[in-house]
Amino acid sequence: MADAKVIPFDEGRPRGGSTRAGGARGGAPGSGRRGAAPPSPVTPLPGQAGHESPVPASSAPADGSAASPPPEPADVSEPADVSEPADVSERADGWERRIAGGLAFLRRRITGEYEVDEFGFDEELTDQVLMSLLRPLYEKYFRVEVRGVENIPAEGGALVVANHSGTLPLDGLMMQVAVHDHHPAGRHLRLLAADLVFMLPVVSELARKAGHTLACAEDAERLLRRGEVVGVMPEGFKGIGKPFSERYKLQRFGRGGFVSTALRAEVPIVPCSIVGAEEIYPMVGNSRTLARLLGLPYFPITPTFPWLGPLGAVPLPTKWTIQFGEPIPTDGYAPEAAEDPMLMFNLTDQVREQIQHTLYKLLVRRRSVFF
Repeated sequence: MADAKVIPFDEGRPRGGSTRAGGARGGAPGSGRRGAAPPSPVTPLPGQAGHESPVPASSAPADGSAASPPPEPADVSEPADVSEPADVSERADGWERRIAGGLAFLRRRITGEYEVDEFGFDEELTDQVLMSLLRPLYEKYFRVEVRGVENIPAEGGALVVANHSGTLPLDGLMMQVAVHDHHPAGRHLRLLAADLVFMLPVVSELARKAGHTLACAEDAERLLRRGEVVGVMPEGFKGIGKPFSERYKLQRFGRGGFVSTALRAEVPIVPCSIVGAEEIYPMVGNSRTLARLLGLPYFPITPTFPWLGPLGAVPLPTKWTIQFGEPIPTDGYAPEAAEDPMLMFNLTDQVREQIQHTLYKLLVRRRSVFF
């Protein structure tokens, strides 16, 4: 019988194919094949130098069945995604801290374990409750843009002087949120309010808690000497109750009492210009009869109030800009300068002109009342 033809190792054999059943590699006796392909070289284990195993460790099973290809190593290039459980845990911890903080806050309010200053200012209530109530109106409704808040000193007293408008004094509240949320030192603005504010039920108590105090020179000077940031709007009711046709035209700043207060306390004056408040309640008329009957300085008539009832009291969603100007120093004057009427007039006029000029610049840059 003629010798069988020797077939090279890889010739005519599909790559990666398994060994045919009944023919183990290496030409073992009884395989029925002569001249089978030699086994692949196997690296000897330590201590077995010079010895080659006829079959690799991963070759076909001893029962002669087809050998399966070795399993591919698992892909470990990317770690398992564990971010979601961590995020869930962090959110759970955050909610637990909030709940714990809220319960602790309620306990302090119930037991009276909180502090107020001599003016009635409740810092904890202001930070956690009052600012939280005003912030959606500030951020989402009026979309207030703040500029130059760093002109307010990081420490020590300062007097912020702003224009006043809008029929209702929302501009003062928005200015308070702007200083609290955007100043690098997170300072509180202590507003000087009119007598009417402290004659209204509920409003009076909330104003005291928020740090507002009576608009008098004595209280303002005490706050400034304590290093507080005090806000004043010298136009008063003349500014907030002016008709829509006179919007952004500053009214008279009184006799300059705020300048005298700043001179005595030796604190800088920071002018502030507010654009957007004039249009929230376009005041097209004033019912003086109703104002006298109700004891109010004016009774506004707008396109929606009083015709739509309570719905007419909803302000229009105008876009606001609050800009704090360069501070005007007062510490370089002699102590008797606070009694000099000419100096007070000049400084008052300087502050007023700076606010008015900034208002005009902001109005020129404004694209729309609402955007």
